[in-house]
Amino acid sequence: MSAVAVVGAGIVGSSVAYHLARRGIPVTLLDQGRSPATGVTGTSFAWIGGCGGDWPGGARDLRASVVADYRRLEDELPDIAVRWTGSLTWTDDREGHDSPLGPGRFRVGGSDIAALEPNLRNPPERAVHTPSDGGIDPTAVTTALVDAARRHGATVLHNSAVTSLAMAGERVEGVWSSTGFHAAETVVLAAGADTPRLCEPLGADVPVVTPPVCLVRLAAPAGLVKTIVACPDFEVREVRDGELLLTLPPAAGTGATSSEQVARAALRQVRTAFRGSEGCRFLGYGVCGPPMPAHGPVIGAVTRDRSVYLAVMHSGVTLAPTVGRLVADELVTGRPAVELRHCRPLRPAP
Repeated sequence: MSAVAVVGAGIVGSSVAYHLARRGIPVTLLDQGRSPATGVTGTSFAWIGGCGGDWPGGARDLRASVVADYRRLEDELPDIAVRWTGSLTWTDDREGHDSPLGPGRFRVGGSDIAALEPNLRNPPERAVHTPSDGGIDPTAVTTALVDAARRHGATVLHNSAVTSLAMAGERVEGVWSSTGFHAAETVVLAAGADTPRLCEPLGADVPVVTPPVCLVRLAAPAGLVKTIVACPDFEVREVRDGELLLTLPPAAGTGATSSEQVARAALRQVRTAFRGSEGCRFLGYGVCGPPMPAHGPVIGAVTRDRSVYLAVMHSGVTLAPTVGRLVADELVTGRPAVELRHCRPLRPAP
């Protein structure tokens, strides 16, 4: 196969570049940041799992491979480590308490909840436990993928913002960036929210919204939170010993006008929920807009000659190892991956 340019060194683009380079394909990975994962990837909550949650469109066909592909990456790349803590979730919707659960999810209560999260002040009567869930450091994982791609021969260009596709008639011959022209017979756009702009010359419609998400980092006693806890007011997990990552709803997080307000909201939530949290300290926060295609992941060729390939989705962190493997296989073999059949972009009318 001829050279491939991958636009975007978030976790999706880095996974595509790694899986292509591992198969001996000449790859150039371009990103506007100074290092991997400087965009939305680095501010992700990074909850990994294939059972619970929302799986719109073609994501449903990918969910079964998520855990296996992350475990495969752990075997292939020693620098990648997933904290396989499991998750504990509950809502205020009592009507959903008796709804059927999919495989790998278990309804728990009382002593089971206390064993899973002994520091909860007011545990729910019932919750859903998913033992196979985990979390990652998304920046560390993305960096490991980029480093591995480079070891397999990929060229990695940071501070290289892609400004447009290089067109020759209807065919794409590469990309123009702040560092010049980069030739490629195939361009993979894994540029998140910037993908629709880069697709404009092709006449392709790629609807992507970027709802605000506030993530807060807190210093905390190690082991204060044992699993990934998702309750009606927030989600929280321990990203490393002594550090918590917390999501806040827009009203409490993105609507705040100062870091002091965010700190108060986050600390109030954690201190109300967990015993032993009095010593928690505010470390910082960020507001990001994860790219969310309107109808689920958009993955596949957007031009008739297949010279431009899209890979934009939510959650990119969750799906990246699986998508990287499948995209590389499609590009190398030319055979459509059945798992991606419901993810295809709408091509412009001829």
